[in-house]
Amino acid sequence: MNGLFDFNKYRETLTTFFITYGARFFVAMLLLFIGLWVLNRIVKFLDREMIVHHVDPSLRPFLRNVLNVSLKILLLIAVVGQLGMEMTSIFAVLGSAGLAIGLALQGSLANFAGGVLILALKPFRVGDYIEAQGVAGNVNLINILNTVIKTSDNKTIYIPNGPLASSTIVNFDVESNRRADVRILVHYGNNIILAKELITQIISADSRILTQPAPQVVTENTDLGVNIFTRVWAARGNVGGITNDLHDWIRTAFEKNGISIAYREPALPGK
Repeated sequence: MNGLFDFNKYRETLTTFFITYGARFFVAMLLLFIGLWVLNRIVKFLDREMIVHHVDPSLRPFLRNVLNVSLKILLLIAVVGQLGMEMTSIFAVLGSAGLAIGLALQGSLANFAGGVLILALKPFRVGDYIEAQGVAGNVNLINILNTVIKTSDNKTIYIPNGPLASSTIVNFDVESNRRADVRILVHYGNNIILAKELITQIISADSRILTQPAPQVVTENTDLGVNIFTRVWAARGNVGGITNDLHDWIRTAFEKNGISIAYREPALPGK
């Protein structure tokens, strides 16, 4: 009596199976490793070509990622086909899987669509300083699903592209010139004409401030005193420095000339 399993009886079948499918598996694995190596080379080559041909830096990471994913999907189909599966079966499985994944990842698909809209409409580019979704900072990277923002205090914030594409975006770097606004509140009884003359002298002495559009110094009466608004135009790279300098210089000039500044609001009755 032979054992529970007669190896000799099934040896020919097992040998045929391993020869046939073992060879296919080996070729499939070889195709996979060589394919991945070639794909990485192709992606790196195209990335270098995009840099040489000055493709928009906002667009390069997106195109690189899409190309990388697409080529790997094609490679996976080729590997599975090499294992002996019918291509019609593969596409049927991929179609079913795609439908299931699409239903499960509706948010990710919305983010992908948002990324496409951002790259197509270009409300901002890599390097622009923007304010959106309650955060502000420089655009560091535009990915397929999210946009990476670097804040002024060096925080990294990832904003999903779906909500970002459908929200209000303030781009501070679209125009070459921007307006700097400075507001200083002074008490009633001060010489407002003198205050405006002092501000005009400070503006005239700063070569960073543009003469067109012309600077404005206007006033507004409030319950707490007189608001003096200084509005000047400058290259966008100088706006931050000019705003800080004007605050300091105007306050110093007012103090030297006896113009009292309302540093804090008076307490309300009953408080």
